[in-house]
Amino acid sequence: MRKVLVCGAAFAATCLAAVAVPVGAHAAPPVPGASSGPSAPPAGEPGTAAPSGEPQTGDSGSQSPSASATTLPGNGRPGADGEPDGTATARAVMVTPRLPKFRTYAYGKDAAQKIDAYWRQDARQAGPRPVVLILHGGYWLQGDKGGGWKYFARRLTEEGFVVLSANYRLSPKAHWPAQRDDSLAALAFIKKYARVWNADPARVAVVGSSAGGQLATQLGTLGTGTRQVRGVVALSPPNNPYLAYQDGAKPGATPGQRKLRRAVVDLMNCEPGVTVGAEPDPETGAEPEPGTVTGEVCLPLLDDASTVTHVSPGDAPMLLMHATGDFVPVTQSTGLAAALRAAGVQATVKTVEGHMHATDMLSDEQTYPTIVGWLKGHLKPGE
Repeated sequence: MRKVLVCGAAFAATCLAAVAVPVGAHAAPPVPGASSGPSAPPAGEPGTAAPSGEPQTGDSGSQSPSASATTLPGNGRPGADGEPDGTATARAVMVTPRLPKFRTYAYGKDAAQKIDAYWRQDARQAGPRPVVLILHGGYWLQGDKGGGWKYFARRLTEEGFVVLSANYRLSPKAHWPAQRDDSLAALAFIKKYARVWNADPARVAVVGSSAGGQLATQLGTLGTGTRQVRGVVALSPPNNPYLAYQDGAKPGATPGQRKLRRAVVDLMNCEPGVTVGAEPDPETGAEPEPGTVTGEVCLPLLDDASTVTHVSPGDAPMLLMHATGDFVPVTQSTGLAAALRAAGVQATVKTVEGHMHATDMLSDEQTYPTIVGWLKGHLKPGE
């Protein structure tokens, strides 16, 4: 947020202090206007018609400056009557930057298959802009495309990106690989209708946190990953769900690790290592629970959900980030990075000091510029 302060002499020191305060990754965003509601997917070919009519600007903010008068003591000492001995009046003018255009679309028939678009229309930049797809976290069980990502998405539009943030079906109602299927469907939707947002379908990167980070690394490795996306940024990704399942059973497991273990079972709809046969239990006579998947099926599902099993030459380069005290340890990414490098794919693993997880790392002053610099470096035109 930019601030323009018009100061009197006695207010100068206060104004200089206000200008010097940096805006952090979790600074409060400008108050948005009324946002537009969900709409059906666009009809027709890209560029021929905007989805459900012209794109709306439901989150557009005002560019008009707002001013407030502040009366301060002139020298800080009370006068004889107890009132401040002299006053200085200064007017602070705050300029709220114009928010990006915003609209929600349906990329599928399920209620969860929604995607938010953030984009800017700038006559000075006529060419298509690079795209960032955001995939939220939440143990594959919870979370939303808005939440903590809304301000991050707005900031990225100021950096020259078109940003789309997607929801996907959640477990235990939807089991693996429904979440990955939805991520691929959202990506296909973006590429098909890229012209609506003046976006470049050939320059798409995906950013994901926690469970969304695992989905992001999957998009970067399925088949030839660069056919899907040009790059992947993943914060605290549990790239190997079976490893997360094992970590959650250790004596010193944290509450987050134990919850992640249970989430893996819900995601896969099976308990790794537990075989439930079709026949009643010979000792108890108990029938298997309806819908229970056998152990023989569970392990192949876990292999499929482990990103390293999909690594091959031509996959998307990746930036993988964990905190030193993360309950999803950096070992979840070092093994994947080693496999990518062995296949000739660029992979960078970074750690942030502290007990943080996923989007918490955005509070570190270096995380946001690191992500933006990496994205710009990998989404250059013509590469």
